[in-house]
Amino acid sequence: MTATPQIRTLLVANRGEIARRVLRTCRALGIATVAVHSDADADAPHAAEADAAVRLPGDAPQDTYLRGDLLVAAARAAGADAVHPGYGFLSEDAGFARAVTEAGLVWVGPPPAAIEAMASKTRAKELMRAAGVPLLEPLDTGRVTGADLPLIVKAAAGGGGRGMRVVRSLDALPDALTAARAEAAAAFGDGEVFAESYVERGRHVEVQVLADGHGTVWALGTRDCSLQRRHQKVIEEAPAPRLDDATRAALHDAARQAARAVDYRGAGTVEFLLPAGGRPCFLEMNTRLQVEHPVTEAVYGVDLVALQIRVAEGGRLDAEPPRPRGHAVEARLYAEDPARDWQPQTGTLHRLALPGAGPDGAGPDAVGDGVVRRGGAHGVRLDSGVRDGGVVTAHYDPMLAKVIAWAPDRAGAVRLLAHTLERARVHGPVTNRALLVRSLRHPDFAAARLDTGFYDRHLPALTAPGEDSGAALAALAAALADAVGRSRFGGWRNVPSAPQTKTYRARPCGTAHEIRYRTDRTGLRAEAFPGVRLLHAARDRVVLEAGGVRRTFDVAAYPDGTVHVDSPLGAHAFTALPRFPEPGTRTVPGSLLAPMPGTVVRIADGLTAGAPVTEGQPLLWLEAMKMEHRVTAPATGTLTALHAEPGRQVAVGALLAVVSPGPDTATAPEPAPEPVPGPDSATAPGPRTGTRQLTEASEEEPA
Repeated sequence: MTATPQIRTLLVANRGEIARRVLRTCRALGIATVAVHSDADADAPHAAEADAAVRLPGDAPQDTYLRGDLLVAAARAAGADAVHPGYGFLSEDAGFARAVTEAGLVWVGPPPAAIEAMASKTRAKELMRAAGVPLLEPLDTGRVTGADLPLIVKAAAGGGGRGMRVVRSLDALPDALTAARAEAAAAFGDGEVFAESYVERGRHVEVQVLADGHGTVWALGTRDCSLQRRHQKVIEEAPAPRLDDATRAALHDAARQAARAVDYRGAGTVEFLLPAGGRPCFLEMNTRLQVEHPVTEAVYGVDLVALQIRVAEGGRLDAEPPRPRGHAVEARLYAEDPARDWQPQTGTLHRLALPGAGPDGAGPDAVGDGVVRRGGAHGVRLDSGVRDGGVVTAHYDPMLAKVIAWAPDRAGAVRLLAHTLERARVHGPVTNRALLVRSLRHPDFAAARLDTGFYDRHLPALTAPGEDSGAALAALAAALADAVGRSRFGGWRNVPSAPQTKTYRARPCGTAHEIRYRTDRTGLRAEAFPGVRLLHAARDRVVLEAGGVRRTFDVAAYPDGTVHVDSPLGAHAFTALPRFPEPGTRTVPGSLLAPMPGTVVRIADGLTAGAPVTEGQPLLWLEAMKMEHRVTAPATGTLTALHAEPGRQVAVGALLAVVSPGPDTATAPEPAPEPVPGPDSATAPGPRTGTRQLTEASEEEPA
């Protein structure tokens, strides 16, 4: 292989967390950088941190980050000599890779032919079968029988869960095929789907590979990615626990075979399904850097982005990879509400800070030549694409950050990650943070009893509100901090004062906490909290003693009416309720309101006003944050009004349809006015009167 001249300026054809990740390594290597950004990302951290930035006009991905011609033009305009695609968007688009190389630029990724070979899952299975890699054989959807159930329908192109449907009855197969084809065509421009057996309690295990142009292929250990929602990973770890030496060796060998079968170069991941008591089966190969690559970096002490660049420049890998050490676990922090069917959330992210993590998204490690030099026995790393004050929009995936913990053993890494997430400052939209902490501390996870059905079995318990005595004390701290901020502390009259009352609604559960306090000669005092003493109060910090135990509560109040209280008892978010609330907006009973801002992508076939509907029947689909959300009928009755049409963009709370229970009504009610979204509109404890939103979603890799 002819050596490529050293890269001097690199354009990152991506956004968010992965763009910042690539920029960080480039800075360490002395490579100048170019970012691209949509109009929605004009003030995003990745655009500000690069040496130069090029605007991609528009907001939608199809107009910006998915326009290969604009990305190549941006690289030329900025004088870049290389392009790194990150993950998601065009990272696995062979046509884009060819366009980059044809423009005379270095492509920091695998050869276009290798991308093309693995782009279709059906073609990839044929190649892997020829290479001797074990796999699940596709099923002929025209000949399946009850003995083949359950099965899963998958899109042949793309990944990340889009175009997937689990089928448990033969009657459901035609609808599943139709829906999967439509979603795959919309997401990837290719409606081809296939089916294979669905393994109920299987593990999702993958192998990180890295190959150079001189015949060396590394297998950098295993990762377990079994904890998933909607076929997208939530918690990942390396190495995959509870694998015997024979299984681990078989996975490594199969991954190297897969890479060699397509003459692979650079970083890639070979994914396997591991049935209980069975042999590993090939699922697919991701021809790019994976979202979960930091856990491999932590265990092997490598910088995979730096090694990608080395390979792209024609460099050699060592004959053998570094030896692994310790254990790493990664959690994906999403702006979403798991208790409400994983509904994505939007709004201002006021603050995101983790104890022990580097301030710029870098962890405690130093990078430079592809080898990470660990700074201590334990470490926490934060990879994030957002910053304080940024807005989480409906244009992109709702992932806020990845949090990675490393320790000498698995138990230590899991404990450190759970503790770090619990103590994190996450102020803004509702997130899955509490779910992550509970998942990491679940007995099955602690014992490494892992499979892809973890959340199917445990989600209700993991999202149950439960009793939280810390919430009442947190609300008390919020009220006392507010009182100090509104008055001159210390002033009093020698006359008993009437108690002041303030009410806080907990987010997202909706529990109301009414706090009563008064001012006397001893200072500020709260009622209905026997045994609780106020030791200190300021507008941002309150110290309370309860039962002889002193605790500090950090309080942050924001202009949108949200209040966040962080303490050793946990993190609590509230909405401060006005003393005299304004009358609510009238909503017609049976109204279906948009649960988040998005675009109506399709209406159920033949659905018109006046049509009879049954409870749970899909009526329309919204697309937001790269997910497709199904809105269903809340009850059996008549669709008396339909206010949605394909292509229409809607705000949160927008009226989509009205279903009147029971027999048909003579006239449809007048449309209810669209509510003005408030600070808590996307996170209210439930839908408005007569409404019910059921969502079904699938995602691409976060971009």
